Amino acid sequence: MRLQQRGLTADTLLSAVSSLEIIEAYPDDKYLPSFLLRGESEGSVFHAHIATDPEGVNVRVVTMYEPSLDEWDEDARVRRTK
Repeated sequence: MRLQQRGLTADTLLSAVSSLEIIEAYPDDKYLPSFLLRGESEGSVFHAHIATDPEGVNVRVVTMYEPSLDEWDEDARVRRTK
C-alpha cells in the first residue's frame, strides 16, 4: 500500500531493470542479505531495498522510495554525511 501511495509499483521496478545499480550492500542483514538499489523510471530516480534468498533463488522488495536530496547527493548514489 505504501508503494502505491508513493507512486511506485512493481512495474516501476521491472521497467527499470536495465538501470538498476547496487549502491549499498548489507550482507549481514538480520534475516537475509540485502541491497539498496538505485533505479530510474520515466525520468524519476528511486531507491529499492531488496532482500535476497540465494538458496531459494528469491528476491523480496522490502521498500521503495524517492530519495531526498537532504540525505543523498544529487545523483542519489552517495549518502550525505551529517
